[in-house]
Amino acid sequence: KHWYQRRVREYQTFQHYFKRINLSSLVHTMVQPDPKKTCLRIGTHSGTFHCDEALACFMLRQLPTYKDALLVRSRDMSVLGECDIVVDVGGVYDPATHRYDHHQRGFEETMSSVTSGKMPFETKLSSAGLVYHHFGQQVLEQMIPDVSEENRTVIYRRLYEYFFEEVDAVDNGVNATEEKPRYHVTTTLGGRVKALNPNWNDEKQDFDGQFAKAMELVEKELKDRVDGMARVWLPAKELVREVFDDRFNVHPSGKIIRLSGDGCPWREHLYDLEEEHGIEGTILYVLAQSSDSWRVITVGVKGEGFTNRLPLPETWRGVRDDALSELSGIPECVFVHASGFIGGNRTKEGALQMAVRSLEMQGHA
Repeated sequence: KHWYQRRVREYQTFQHYFKRINLSSLVHTMVQPDPKKTCLRIGTHSGTFHCDEALACFMLRQLPTYKDALLVRSRDMSVLGECDIVVDVGGVYDPATHRYDHHQRGFEETMSSVTSGKMPFETKLSSAGLVYHHFGQQVLEQMIPDVSEENRTVIYRRLYEYFFEEVDAVDNGVNATEEKPRYHVTTTLGGRVKALNPNWNDEKQDFDGQFAKAMELVEKELKDRVDGMARVWLPAKELVREVFDDRFNVHPSGKIIRLSGDGCPWREHLYDLEEEHGIEGTILYVLAQSSDSWRVITVGVKGEGFTNRLPLPETWRGVRDDALSELSGIPECVFVHASGFIGGNRTKEGALQMAVRSLEMQGHA
């Protein structure tokens, strides 16, 4: 009992000390520690925050070692020097001493370089990528303990490619394309975290309080993404394999596959299966059942955004219902999108006819 009370007094003295010397803008405790436990400290910089350190701090908090750690936000090196782990500040990358900054001159590490090419991603790492590299597997073990180690490894790689690499790139000023963007993208996770910073003309600028909200935002985003990969994306793999193997029973060309439901995340699994069988770019259309009709979906060119391998015929695009049925000679047509990436028919047979006719009209039958 006396030991417990002493720890409480020590913590209260700690708070009083920083209030007295007016360092509240430099140091902030996000979660009060359990006085019965030795208190570790996670350090990051104070002031304006970004997505990478919010993610880094959140990930560390998922680990048993840092679950009850104080979060210290400061640019005072003597304060940061007392921290057990420091991210995104300090000018040092040294895993041995748990220092994970990426701003220093000469730092050019990528996921490819730190994994000796096992993960071939060449984007410079931010603090998020560094923490993910060193602790990501452990974080996933805490988040999805029921998933096998083999599948967690699959998710680990995919999560970097489709989540963390973007965060690393944005924080390091790496554009997604060398071309001039045709429009502004402002609703990314990084953009939403940035928007949580206090405004320049706010009467009270509570950076620490807003950083807490940033951590809550990235928490939800990361958990949703991991849950989707584990519960939705991974189980779809076997389903896509089944329809891939059945493709010649759908049409002799082997260029059409048919799914029994809508919303299955098939694209990446299809690309992987094509690569596995040495037939990249072969599958052109996917038939998928929706609530009251069937869709004819064009397969996109891997890595090229909205570019499709074989859009539906130009003469069908933007035409609907009876007019489309008359034009195509196929009954029960519903629509073809103006860009030709998707069409619809009320029946399974009609959707197949649309895909086959499109192949024939464009010399791919």
